[in-house]
Amino acid sequence: MAIIRGSNGDREQYFAGIDWGGSFHQLCVIDSAGKSLIQKRYYHTAEGLAALEKTLKGFSGTVLMAIERSEGLLVEFLLTLGFPLYCVSPKISARARERYRIQAKKSDAFDAFVLADTLRHEHGYWRPLHIQSDALMQLRAAIRDRERIVWNQRDVENQLRAILQTYHPGPLHLFSSLDRDITLEFIKRYPTPERARHIGPARMEAFTRRHSYTGRVAPEVLLQRLREHSLSASPGTTRGKAFAAVRFAEELQLLNQHVRDFDKEIRVLLNAHPDTPIFTGFPGLGPVTAATLLAGMGEDRARYPTAAALLAETGLAPVTRASGRTRQVRFRYAANKRMRHAIDWWMFVAVREDPHWSGVLYEQARDNGQGHHRALRGIGTRWVRILWKCWHTHTQYDLTQHARRYEAIHNHENTIALLTDTNQEIKAAS
Repeated sequence: MAIIRGSNGDREQYFAGIDWGGSFHQLCVIDSAGKSLIQKRYYHTAEGLAALEKTLKGFSGTVLMAIERSEGLLVEFLLTLGFPLYCVSPKISARARERYRIQAKKSDAFDAFVLADTLRHEHGYWRPLHIQSDALMQLRAAIRDRERIVWNQRDVENQLRAILQTYHPGPLHLFSSLDRDITLEFIKRYPTPERARHIGPARMEAFTRRHSYTGRVAPEVLLQRLREHSLSASPGTTRGKAFAAVRFAEELQLLNQHVRDFDKEIRVLLNAHPDTPIFTGFPGLGPVTAATLLAGMGEDRARYPTAAALLAETGLAPVTRASGRTRQVRFRYAANKRMRHAIDWWMFVAVREDPHWSGVLYEQARDNGQGHHRALRGIGTRWVRILWKCWHTHTQYDLTQHARRYEAIHNHENTIALLTDTNQEIKAAS
């Protein structure tokens, strides 16, 4: 058995790989020489987890653990044991299997061993997970569950749209979008083309007033839109689809309310976190986007020791592939997509709310031939570097300091351009 010498004396070091599952988890523990010590299955029950804890704490030294996920009940349980826990990407473990077997054979015991032995070789390059505060965990859960609600909302909206296109397309062209509450109320009130044909200007005006319509479109114009798309199917299809349309409209209304409830809860949780002022001080960062970035970055500053690490995590840093005379710079697909989408939306809003810097950079990128999303990623790279600096140093974003620095750089660039033009004029005159 190898001995690891540290500041607290000689301690043995063990490496545990846990192949998690829905009903049971496979544990493999090896020593620092790679010898397998334990290969056992533990069920996902109170008794099984207690036995797993007893096994891991039975070792006299430090047990380093590896698992292929970063959240969940098992992960939170393992973090309470006090041993370093490393989250291993499934892609890394899949490639690591090729070091031990060429065949496509796979088993829980083998996967657990691969995790343990890979951890033994690579743990010096990885960073363990840390226990986060209750405020951050609650905010992170709210952000992720809100995302699931938004996915369901999008699915139901697409299904409702498909239903209306088969028998009653008028409501699709009436208001600005299908998921608006006034559109859903119209579908519930007038679920068939026949009932919608009886609407006159006075009834349409009363309907819009009752539902606080703010589109500033005259009732006569709304009626014209409705009549232009007043198509109908057979009576049987109409009755069957109308029944479904009302139910899907009610479901979409419920999901809309759930999203509003989540937004309200996220604002409350965001106000309770001490790092919130760091994120909300940036232009274009709304509560939900700020909460998404805060939940993704966390509280452990060592997780992203450099701005480059955060750029790679969020997918803003490109991937360079070079071999011989070939060199390619490609889009980074392996990234935290939740944070990437949050930054995309942040930049989309910042271009409008920060025209003196973000807007100027966007126009310059577009003039240089960059596409819309490529330009937003370029601006996002600059903003994320600033965000990392503020987050890493626990300081709030200072708009005045940034403006002064940008003005100095802008004046410097203008001076260089002026000197260049002057030199060219002197050469031309001589």
